[in-house]
Amino acid sequence: MDLARITSKGQITVPIGIRKKLNLKEGDKVIFIEEGDKIVFANSSMIALKEIQEGMQGVAETQGIYTEGDVDSLVRDVRKELWEKKYENND
Repeated sequence: MDLARITSKGQITVPIGIRKKLNLKEGDKVIFIEEGDKIVFANSSMIALKEIQEGMQGVAETQGIYTEGDVDSLVRDVRKELWEKKYENND
């Protein structure tokens, strides 16, 4: 358990261990979530990613994407296609 003090401006310093665990850097945004009688805070970009993943759940499988390798392959194909489109008109 870590302890932080609230300043007169209502600010706190997030302990280094928590910043590392949440991969928080200077300028990052955090989100505060009310859960019953507790307030939880998290890296907002991780929450957004989690929401995207949950929203896409099942969609990937319908497209034949089952493994991380499938995702990597799809990314390579899309990058190649975009590269070719960008430079085929510059001959």
